[in-house]
Amino acid sequence: MAADPAEAATGFTVLGTAQKAAWDARTLPPVERLPSGLWSIPVPIPDNPLRYTLCYVVPGDDGLVVVDPGWDSGDGWDTLVAGLAEAGAAPRDVVGIVATHVHPDHHGLSGRLREESGAWIAMHPAERDTLPQRLAAQHNAGTASTMSAWLRQRGVPEQDAAALGGPFDEERLGPDGYVMAEPDVLLEDGDLVPLRGRTLRAVWTPGHTPGHLCLRDVDAGLLLTGDHVLPRITPNIGLYPGAVGSPLGDFLRSLERIGDYDDHDALPAHEYRFRGLAGRTRMLREHHEERCRELLAVVADLGEASPWQIAMNLRWSRPWAEIGHMRIGALAETEAHIDHLVRQGRLVWHDPEGAEGVRVRPAGRDTVSATTRSSP
Repeated sequence: MAADPAEAATGFTVLGTAQKAAWDARTLPPVERLPSGLWSIPVPIPDNPLRYTLCYVVPGDDGLVVVDPGWDSGDGWDTLVAGLAEAGAAPRDVVGIVATHVHPDHHGLSGRLREESGAWIAMHPAERDTLPQRLAAQHNAGTASTMSAWLRQRGVPEQDAAALGGPFDEERLGPDGYVMAEPDVLLEDGDLVPLRGRTLRAVWTPGHTPGHLCLRDVDAGLLLTGDHVLPRITPNIGLYPGAVGSPLGDFLRSLERIGDYDDHDALPAHEYRFRGLAGRTRMLREHHEERCRELLAVVADLGEASPWQIAMNLRWSRPWAEIGHMRIGALAETEAHIDHLVRQGRLVWHDPEGAEGVRVRPAGRDTVSATTRSSP
């Protein structure tokens, strides 16, 4: 399928034409065998606008490696098994599982697939450290905030903080907690996935999550991009409780690196396959530059504000009152941009005496009580 004129200007071409047609029709795309020998299996995500995760099956001499097996549900498992059958395989043929990152729509079925197959699970060390049971352990040790407390400190009214953060805290810190599969193999940047007959190399792309990985099939000229680069959607880049570093800064640097693989076919975890990584990564960088300009204008207009107040005054894809629980992601994304601008010296964190929670003001004003830091 040829790109439209706007896409052609960026060198963007849709490769997954059946996937694109299914996306437009809001249906599940087909299981597909790709020219490289990989298989693409869409695994449904319940009650989610993303609809499905594109799980990739990579054949090797020893068996199959499954990348991002998808959301843990009965329907998801049945769809994955049916997809493997269409590829002439079964769970017992899987020798390895790679999680590009540990979000439930990617890593959710990893544990069940390992139980059924005996396969190893691989991820980046920084991703292992953000598994929910490890974050819960940090909280119990007093080194990480609960979601509700984090929301209050960012200016969220008490009623909203309890409604938004309570379910997450109960899930993570409740009697049983939320436990996801621990890895057996850790993949650092540049490491090869342990699969004979295939050269599949890990490319560390932090930003969407601290340990996000892309996977490069060197011989086939493919890049499995996970959620790092998608053809249409901008992935959430947020500064969440317990986060370290600069998610947006990391993401922008990772985009520059991935743009160098413009001659590779991009196999994302959502939507559809495409070619044109240089143009697409440039568009994503420009999007965040524009978002930073918008945020600076909002802060200049407000003079001084909490992250929540700033988020409420930014443009979103739907009215703020209709975003619902996704306001947590919107707030975290807002804070990631604030953090990025603080690091550039364009904003400062401010702790007014007697105020509840942190606030932000433009740089250059009276900053007697201002401090700069990555995650207040």
